[in-house]
Amino acid sequence: MEKATLKIFNIQNLDCAHCASKIEKAIGELEEVEEAVIVFTSKKFRIKAYHSDVLFEKIVKKCNDIEPGVVLTEENNHIEKDNDAHHETHCCGCHGHEHNHTDTDIHHKHDHKNKEKRDGLKSIALGALLFITAFFINRFTYAGVVSALIYIIAYIILGGRIVLDAVNSIFHKKIFNEKFLMSLATISAFMIGDFAEAVAVMLFFRVGDFFEKRAVETSRNKVMSAVDMRPETVNVMYNDQTVPTPAEKVKKGQTIIVRAGDRIPLDSIVAEGNSSIDTSSVTGEHIPVDVGEGDSVLSGCVNLNGVLKLTVTNELSESMVSKIINSVENAAAGKPKIDRFVTRFAGVYTPIVVLLALITAIVPSLITHDWHKWIYTAVTFLVISCPCAIVLSVPLTFFAGIGASSARGILFKSGLSIEALTGVKALVADKTGTITNGAFSVSDITVYNNTEENELIALCASCEAFSNHPVSKCIVEKAKTLGIDTIEPDSIKEYAGMGIEAYISGKKILCGNEKLMLKEKTDLSGYVPASDGTDILCALNGKLIGCFRITDTLKPDSIEAISALRSSGICTIMLTGDSEGSAAATAGKAGIDRFFAKLLPEDKLTKLRELRKEYGSVMFVGDGVNDAPVLAGADVSAAMGSGADAAIEAADIVIMNSDMSSVSKAFAIARDTNRTAKQNIVFALLFKAAVMILGLAGFANMWFAVFADTGVSVLCVLNSIRILGKRY
Repeated sequence: MEKATLKIFNIQNLDCAHCASKIEKAIGELEEVEEAVIVFTSKKFRIKAYHSDVLFEKIVKKCNDIEPGVVLTEENNHIEKDNDAHHETHCCGCHGHEHNHTDTDIHHKHDHKNKEKRDGLKSIALGALLFITAFFINRFTYAGVVSALIYIIAYIILGGRIVLDAVNSIFHKKIFNEKFLMSLATISAFMIGDFAEAVAVMLFFRVGDFFEKRAVETSRNKVMSAVDMRPETVNVMYNDQTVPTPAEKVKKGQTIIVRAGDRIPLDSIVAEGNSSIDTSSVTGEHIPVDVGEGDSVLSGCVNLNGVLKLTVTNELSESMVSKIINSVENAAAGKPKIDRFVTRFAGVYTPIVVLLALITAIVPSLITHDWHKWIYTAVTFLVISCPCAIVLSVPLTFFAGIGASSARGILFKSGLSIEALTGVKALVADKTGTITNGAFSVSDITVYNNTEENELIALCASCEAFSNHPVSKCIVEKAKTLGIDTIEPDSIKEYAGMGIEAYISGKKILCGNEKLMLKEKTDLSGYVPASDGTDILCALNGKLIGCFRITDTLKPDSIEAISALRSSGICTIMLTGDSEGSAAATAGKAGIDRFFAKLLPEDKLTKLRELRKEYGSVMFVGDGVNDAPVLAGADVSAAMGSGADAAIEAADIVIMNSDMSSVSKAFAIARDTNRTAKQNIVFALLFKAAVMILGLAGFANMWFAVFADTGVSVLCVLNSIRILGKRY
């Protein structure tokens, strides 16, 4: 059976968030479509469907049925800044033609957008001038016909396009949209003789709509500029000469030059030169990192001093700068429950308010015979019946939260993760590499049964050389430091969570923890377990011959981060495979509430399930390959960016700088994001409800109603983007 393919489109000429949710729903209901998500804030349309190429014409038609003039542009692997620069894209309008966009096309698009803004401002200014002229003519003269004519001309200039679009929407059987409701309200005002009110409301609507679009565009650009570090050109070495080359054309293995003060364009390895680099834009860590020949550097970091000659390891599409921007856009597509609720609510809210408007216009008028008053009141209901402020502000708030966290090296994979984080009651963390540095070292060596220390080190290092565990590596490193040669074992077997069994020259060697020794019935007479640190025991033919005491240190920020989490009411718990003594010492130093030691990888998952039953929603933070099942099993999970790929893949959140402080920052950003989204919903609904009540009481006119629509939208947008400017 054919698999559904995911395609991402840039969606143009879609200015209404409510209409976007309608398009999303309509496309999602198509039989061939598995998933359809519009990210209104970034103007991306993600469609996962079967036979997507054949289906495209149907998708475009559906879009234009709801919002005439919508254009979809398929996004390929190219550099795209602020949705404007489209290099070699497949542009699809109603007929699905292909175009190759040149620089001239891009400039033409910029010019077209600027022309639209200028034309919009000109029509608003001219309409306002005519409105003022008609107002004064009507107030100070008796030329009522002249003022009425000027009002009509002003209305055509301000609202002609809106009315035509409203009529078009009727033919497409879509009446509950902002343009139709605004047209109906102002034409109704004309019909009851309120010419000035009708024009004033349309003028106020156009002004509010203009500022709303600018606010949304500004906030979108602000988020994207915070995380979009993709370069346009790269200085590539060709025959000892530097040639500026489009970033997407630079291949793996090519040599590039990065001068002091420049941003590293692509993931690379230092081939020549020494420098300090600022990694804050990628990891959120502001302390510069020294790099030299052979060191890996990530794209997006800034070269602070010295010229670096780099060998490209990842092309643009695979480099960190692209991964970050993709992460932000993918996260924005993962809509939280509150966003889905708002979309469903909007579908009910508008018809209810329109019905209330109809009842308000007819029932009181039949009783009081004051048709003018109650039709006017009903018209105010129509103006505020569009739910754009609510539908727009919620996804924009989460988009801002995702952008704010990404700028600090915290990559949320979904808006759902941000939402879920606020419900977490307990944080469960792995010890090694998460709470501690994971930079192990051998602090003490004890020998037993008259064994030579060098022989002990040689045998143990020979076994551990085949393991990727950090503890194994530090034993191997100890042998290298002392110049002790290792021997290749005849055979080797690894026991998960316990250690290694190997045969060297016919001798059975065991290297591992106490569990392995007890399993193999090794005599541990004389051995005293560590109270702080981890012990790796070594046995030869069933006899204990030595013990390596391995110590690790807390990350500098762990104590502060754990304290911040506890002060916010979150219980902190540590899971580790280390000994009871070592775990107790680490938990005590870090201030962790509870800990569980001597756990195998499968034990961690079992323990996590027990903790979920005890606390409810839990978050797990880890970094190792063996943490992947636990990460996948938690309500919310975070992986340290320095950890294994399997852990990063399984996690909901990636902490790029691997600091525990970023975990507490993630909680803070999540709390602010969810709080702001709820603030916007409550504020918009209360304001609209207040205008309705005031309208029924005769104290609110259509000006108030327009502000309850476009004005509230602008305020909600501005409230949403406050997250970007906050310090965490």
